Amino acid sequence: MSFCSFLRNEVYKDHFNPGIYVCSQCGHPLFSSRSKYEHSSPWPAFTETIREDSVKKIMETFTAYKVLCGKCGNGLGHEFLKDGPEEGLSRF
Repeated sequence: MSFCSFLRNEVYKDHFNPGIYVCSQCGHPLFSSRSKYEHSSPWPAFTETIREDSVKKIMETFTAYKVLCGKCGNGLGHEFLKDGPEEGLSRF
């Protein structure tokens, strides 16, 4: 995955400095730090992408989309519908 680690070395989960999160493969802008929030998952959590074409989404279930970089197709994880910090918001 683009910026995730499964071995407790996840550097971006608790990183809240202002900036833009980009694809690790091609540098395409994905998320803004303004949409980042604390979550119990071991990965960074965002409520929205920078632009509509920042990512490509493929429906996996009624509550989740597989998310890919909108430019190169690199796997980014999932969008979980209505699982964000406020009612109605998604979690990427």
